Amino acid sequence: MEDETWLTVKEAALLAGVDVQTVYSWVRRGRLEVTGLDHRGRKLFRHLDVAKAEMATRAKAKRVLVPAA
Repeated sequence: MEDETWLTVKEAALLAGVDVQTVYSWVRRGRLEVTGLDHRGRKLFRHLDVAKAEMATRAKAKRVLVPAA
């Protein structure tokens, strides 16, 4: 779609408030898909996909284990 926002790894990290290595980790773990390459060969991600990966990471971090009664 033409109205989609595409982000580089650095832009995705800034948007999500994480380190660049975290974005690469999301890609390795299958949480974020590389959807293209720019004219310099840099990986590009859809804005919506970055937001979903960030939300999934935050939700997982908030899970708290409750001790068995």
